[in-house]
Amino acid sequence: MAWIWASLAFVALIFLLQWLSTKNKRLPPGPRGFPIFGSLHLLGKFPHRALHQLAQKYGPIMHLRLGLVPTIVVSSPEAAELFLKTHDLVFAGRPPHEAARYISYGQKGMAFAQYGSYWRNMRKMCTVELLSSLKITSFRPMRMEELDLLIKYIQEAAQERVAVDLSAKVSSLSADMSCRMVFGKKYLDEDLDERGFKSVMQEVMHLSAAPHLGDYIPQIAAVDLQGLTKRMKSISKVLDVFLDKIIDEHVQYQEKGKNKDFVDVMLSFMKSEENEYLVDQGCMKATMLDMLVGSMDTSATVIDWAFSELIKNPRVMEKLQKELEEVVGKQRMVEESDLERLEYLDMVVKETLRLHPAGPLMIPHEATEDCVVNDFHIPKKSHVIINVWAIGRDPKAWTDAEKFYPERFVGSDIDVRGRDFQLIPFGTGRRSCPGMQLGLTVVRLVLAQLVHCFDWELPNGILPSEVDMTEEFGLVLCRSKHLVAIPTYRLNK
Repeated sequence: MAWIWASLAFVALIFLLQWLSTKNKRLPPGPRGFPIFGSLHLLGKFPHRALHQLAQKYGPIMHLRLGLVPTIVVSSPEAAELFLKTHDLVFAGRPPHEAARYISYGQKGMAFAQYGSYWRNMRKMCTVELLSSLKITSFRPMRMEELDLLIKYIQEAAQERVAVDLSAKVSSLSADMSCRMVFGKKYLDEDLDERGFKSVMQEVMHLSAAPHLGDYIPQIAAVDLQGLTKRMKSISKVLDVFLDKIIDEHVQYQEKGKNKDFVDVMLSFMKSEENEYLVDQGCMKATMLDMLVGSMDTSATVIDWAFSELIKNPRVMEKLQKELEEVVGKQRMVEESDLERLEYLDMVVKETLRLHPAGPLMIPHEATEDCVVNDFHIPKKSHVIINVWAIGRDPKAWTDAEKFYPERFVGSDIDVRGRDFQLIPFGTGRRSCPGMQLGLTVVRLVLAQLVHCFDWELPNGILPSEVDMTEEFGLVLCRSKHLVAIPTYRLNK
């Protein structure tokens, strides 16, 4: 019992020292919070919405304590530009993260790695070797092959007038594409352990997003009050065995002349005498997980939201189908080479990413030194959370911000690639998502194919206006209920 009181006294001392160090400095406005726990209680079930509501009161640059951690929440395009462009080097750090400690091999994955020479090496390897335009193009036949399998399945359902669980099917498609790209083959549920491959990956996503008290009150991390650390250790052991097995298979069966998957590419660097990227086994496994998690759920989630909005808004669906008929025709399916000519499709995807960014809150940045932003003092080690969801609904940046209206992009040069701060679903600057081009390609291709090949109606007489758009918060912001619809094949062959 004595150690509990000693721990509480130590935490209280830390809190007091923090308060004294910032007492005479102008912090951004924000809620006062409670001693030790700060404003953790305000986050609720949907932190992106709760923080958005608080920003309405305190402003687009808001300070609050989450546990003992000073946290800055950024909720407008102008404020985001200050942190991600004007002072981007200061805020390029990543805070310690309990989940990444176990699931990302001690924060060796690029998403959670500290900014520095190691991170720069990993970033260069990912952008130049794994996610270059040439590499993405090399996997085009694989993407079409997997998508063809889905279309054939839906065609059979259309013949029988059977409803299709689109959320589940798109999720499986995204997982299969990701596995073939990263590992060179698809994996069945039973290939990982009794929980199943997809279930384990969902657990990884859940644990990565779950608020861990140890991240906010580090002094009690070892106690594991929520039991999250125990679950992280368990899942990391399962993943470690699985990833080692994949690497061993690649070492034994490397084929010359075939299109190399990501594991092959990284193995070639490990074997090289120069090894310019300094790849070791831990770094390799962390990168494999980064690539898998980063491509699996994000693309599937965006497609799910986009299709839900299309079914909810029949006018937009019909307009997109008309564009596809004019550009592609009804004699064949969409090919990747068609995508650059589908302007309205591009607007639909932008509007989906504005209203439903896959990551509603960016992975927190960390201030590497004291900094003054917009006359506010930002202490060193502060966590900085960019509320992408709030920025996409900022009424100062968007007319009728809550309305799904792709036509808002007609004649606009606003892009999603990080140049325009009112639309940053992939982040921007040093910490932007390196898989952006791959993600956009997959989202546009799958969405175009589903809209072009089929007409859709909701089962049981449900009206388009009744589509349930409830969210489920996590590392990615999914729909809480699966989208189920009845297809009718519409092409001429």
